[in-house]
Amino acid sequence: MGARQKVGRQDRTERTVALAGGTLRVTADRSDLPLGALCGFASRRNPKRPFLFVSRVLGRHLPVRPQVMRMVHRRLAAKLPQDLSGPAVVIGMAETAVCLGQGVHEAWRGLSGRDDLLFLHSTRYKLRQPLLSTFEESHSHATSHLLYQPADPVDADLFARCRSLVLVDDEASTGATFVALTAACKRHMPHLSRVVCVTITDWMGAERQAAIRAAMPVETGFVSLLEGAYGFQPSDAPPPVMPDVTGNSDLKDHLIGRNWGRLGLRQPVPLPDHVQAIRAKRGERILVLGTGEFVYPPFQLARRLSAMGAEVWVQATTRSPILEGADIQGVLEFTDAYEDGIPNFLYSVRPGQYDRVLVCYETPPSTVQRPLIAALDAEAVMFSLTEDVA
Repeated sequence: MGARQKVGRQDRTERTVALAGGTLRVTADRSDLPLGALCGFASRRNPKRPFLFVSRVLGRHLPVRPQVMRMVHRRLAAKLPQDLSGPAVVIGMAETAVCLGQGVHEAWRGLSGRDDLLFLHSTRYKLRQPLLSTFEESHSHATSHLLYQPADPVDADLFARCRSLVLVDDEASTGATFVALTAACKRHMPHLSRVVCVTITDWMGAERQAAIRAAMPVETGFVSLLEGAYGFQPSDAPPPVMPDVTGNSDLKDHLIGRNWGRLGLRQPVPLPDHVQAIRAKRGERILVLGTGEFVYPPFQLARRLSAMGAEVWVQATTRSPILEGADIQGVLEFTDAYEDGIPNFLYSVRPGQYDRVLVCYETPPSTVQRPLIAALDAEAVMFSLTEDVA
């Protein structure tokens, strides 16, 4: 699927998928792109929800061309109502939708020409910054999200005057997280009058969407590339054991020196000069890996390398524990880069699959995940320094 591919509205599609913990049945009632082009399926190591919708266009669990990611960002931004009042705030959900959220924000800014749009994303990391709120993602492997006050006083004022809130996640199955995040924001947004929930795939179904609208304090709409419904029938298999991926709750300011989106941005931070200086050969097969919540700047790097003629893919490490099988082939496990001492994972990447692998870090050289670098014969790219660490 190329970035310029023109695909019409897809007919109703049904799929039944046998997973480790049971059987997943999905129905796509409306889809801008084919179901198989948008997502696959896998088994989560999570007894609260043992299945996973694996996006093929997100750039997280599976490698994706940056052109395809950009196409998705633009398609979703173009679907936003044109009459959304400003100021408007776009929030991406950590960790999965950090890049997606900023991509939608940047595409919306470009398509509309508006200058009253603020982006920020939730995070799992504690900082010495004013905390606006916390909210829960009940079915997640790491339930608590933190939302910080924008660092720039002008951005903080825009946030407080927000009238339209755009919440971005990769998929929605219950919508409960949208309700929790809206409630958390509404306390700081007295003028909020409208919410738009943006996803690549929306599995809530009409009844659940209606229930979400009824639970919201303001007018609420939904934007997605696919609308459908799902059902899961558990098997008699023992529930999976979920590793502890919740972190140690220590302050991380010494590791996170720059605001890449947690503290509010009007536009993306320019890539550091030493990162812009990275070059690629025409036809070179390159995988650019983000780490955890640090994904949009690596995506920007991937776009630059692709423009040089390289064949580039984007992916990211994650704290999300997934079983191998179905659409997940290959699991690498290693310690996280934020001194939490928790396992992180990379999926469906084989050693020697690419000519070059760039693992991108916002954290200091001491946090480089040496087992990951060694397994993939990769290069570590430090966005916080003036030089790279091999």
